[in-house]
Amino acid sequence: DEVVFTAVGKKGGGTLRFRGKVLDEHFQGFSGEPTFSDATTVADFVTSRFLEGEVDSVELVYTRFVSAGSQEVVLRPLVPLERELVDETTPQQAEEVAGYEFEPDPSAILETLMPRYIEARVFAALLNAAASEHAFRQRAMKSATDNAEELIKNLSRIMNRARQDAITTEIMEIVGGAEALGGDKSQDTKYIDLGPVSEPVGR
Repeated sequence: DEVVFTAVGKKGGGTLRFRGKVLDEHFQGFSGEPTFSDATTVADFVTSRFLEGEVDSVELVYTRFVSAGSQEVVLRPLVPLERELVDETTPQQAEEVAGYEFEPDPSAILETLMPRYIEARVFAALLNAAASEHAFRQRAMKSATDNAEELIKNLSRIMNRARQDAITTEIMEIVGGAEALGGDKSQDTKYIDLGPVSEPVGR
């Protein structure tokens, strides 16, 4: 099947282009802090492609935020919607539900609610992706900080060891020089006996 991609975010579009994929549209500039209006823009574009018959279905691929340390890539159908994704009632609950009267008719309600539902799902995907990106950046920065602190400790030990070695070498050189000078003086000193010293005459 022929597949076209609608990318949201700079990284996503760049990766798809690098892999030679066809980009139908590329939305960017809001992936870090998405708003509901941004989600509406994306949802309206992909929904219009489906309603006009240009694509058979639209699937949503995004990174789902599980926790600060865990994210997962998921694929969910967007349009047409599958009943299992919308209807959460069990068969027993469905039998027990009484009939409802709708005002206006169900088709009008569905036409009003479905676009809002699709927009909400796109918005949730954008928020999950943004949260996952921030969590990944936080982990990367923490890892970089930990590595930098460990590197500082190692370099500090090396610097202290080198400084101690230099000080020890200087002390040994000073002590060695002092001992050498002391030995030279003891060997070169000569005593000459001049006899009794008389007082100068005329004083």
